[in-house]
Amino acid sequence: MESLIEGVHYYINEDGYVVLTEKYHLERGYCCGNACKHCPFDHISVPESDNSEEQSPVKKDS
Repeated sequence: MESLIEGVHYYINEDGYVVLTEKYHLERGYCCGNACKHCPFDHISVPESDNSEEQSPVKKDS
């Protein structure tokens, strides 16, 4: 992936956090295990204890 394009690969949410899009994740090709909001891989690499709806926010969504 060359460079990220706002509105295509990521957006800034109302709280100022960077949120990576499903397109970004598909182009990357794998689940990183960070419980990303738009993960198209069903969070397969997320540890069971972290695989919940209520995650504490982080500044970057990988």
